[in-house]
Amino acid sequence: MLDKLGNVLKKTMSKLAGAVFIDKKITEEIIKDLKYALLEADVDIKTTTSLCDKIRKKAGEKIPGLEKKEKLIKLIHDELIKILGKEEQEIKIDKKKKPFKIMLLGLYGGGKTTTAAKLGFYYSKRGLKSCLIGLDVHRPAAPEQLEQLAKKAKLSCLIDKKEKLAGKIWNKFEKKLKKYNLVIIDTAGRDVLSNALINELKALHREIKPDLTILVMPGDIGKTASTQAKGFNKACKIDGIIVTRMDGTAKGGGALVSCAETNAKVIFIGTGEKLQDIEIFDPSAFVSRLLGMGDLKGLLEKAKLALEEKEQKKIESRLKEGKFTLSDFYDQIKTMQSMGPLGKIAEMIPGFGGIKTKVPKIFDVQEAKLKKWRFTIDSMTPEERENPEILSSGRIARIAKGSNVSTADIRTLIKQYKVVKEFVSGAKGMKDLSPGQIDKKTLQKLAKKFGRKMF
Repeated sequence: MLDKLGNVLKKTMSKLAGAVFIDKKITEEIIKDLKYALLEADVDIKTTTSLCDKIRKKAGEKIPGLEKKEKLIKLIHDELIKILGKEEQEIKIDKKKKPFKIMLLGLYGGGKTTTAAKLGFYYSKRGLKSCLIGLDVHRPAAPEQLEQLAKKAKLSCLIDKKEKLAGKIWNKFEKKLKKYNLVIIDTAGRDVLSNALINELKALHREIKPDLTILVMPGDIGKTASTQAKGFNKACKIDGIIVTRMDGTAKGGGALVSCAETNAKVIFIGTGEKLQDIEIFDPSAFVSRLLGMGDLKGLLEKAKLALEEKEQKKIESRLKEGKFTLSDFYDQIKTMQSMGPLGKIAEMIPGFGGIKTKVPKIFDVQEAKLKKWRFTIDSMTPEERENPEILSSGRIARIAKGSNVSTADIRTLIKQYKVVKEFVSGAKGMKDLSPGQIDKKTLQKLAKKFGRKMF
């Protein structure tokens, strides 16, 4: 996410780390780079200038126990967090209340319908029986889109393709909603400058009486996010914001900062088109990732969304038993691909964040390898998957022909499988592999030990 901003910030941190002495000249260079990065990310000039002035002032102060380099890194990290809202905001769902209602509001084309499905998927993975209801009566094919997304996410969906009054659709299905823990309400897009549409929204809001009202804001809207957030907040009192389109746009910073200024906290961010591409917005973890420091917590959340509960238990059980075959490796490849591009995943692993900046094409190469490896394993017999040691030159030649890959690619797969198997064994020796137990220190040790082998 925010690739351009992240790359500039990582280069700035690299310059800082590589400096022998941190004098006034280096400090000013760092501040200049930071200012450029924030302005490019559409953060307003007032906020940017204020942040740079604070860093310049505090950089001259003495902090016991911290060297000048560490001090500057900490200053940049802390000041960036402050402008993004300081701390993570959590949605508290009352499981006893049936249904708990979340109403989504937002602009035209801001991603409300996709976000509704993502939210439903996110909470269904956490054991909540969730349902989507479509009240967008203005956009053509909006009910059909919600229905398709709900089917993909394995969620219940209530729509009426003929009715053109949102209030009537709500009244029609209201009694059916009592069997669900959570109901996510998708509404029509509107602009705060359109009085007629805002009045319609106010009436619908009064009728539904949602437990939470969330504004869905596209990340590329930039500084105008502030005006929209204030307008929607005045109309319906916003409980939080979800910022979408945070996958690669350089302009997302403006939306995040503008929302923080209105005191309407950002709760989630959308980082792609897949159902799994939604993350709790934690300013500290977000800044750490931008600076190349990783986000282990976010990585584990992605893994939870990518894996079904049964799959998680199966993998944990096999790893604890010390078993890891090509079948398991195949499952890991599928899981990694469902979590998103490898470049995104690497940014979340401490110690791996700078690889993409230094070697831009490396993850594209790895993505291509993963595809070939899936084809290769698909062409193997069950016996070969469970016992890769039996793969002779003759068997490899047969598999190469069946999967349309070279024998060299297959030998690379076997070599990589052995490295991953060793990685798993090494991790098991250091710490329990269950998601809640791997800590940052353990992962850093593993990254240092196996980083070069893995790439």
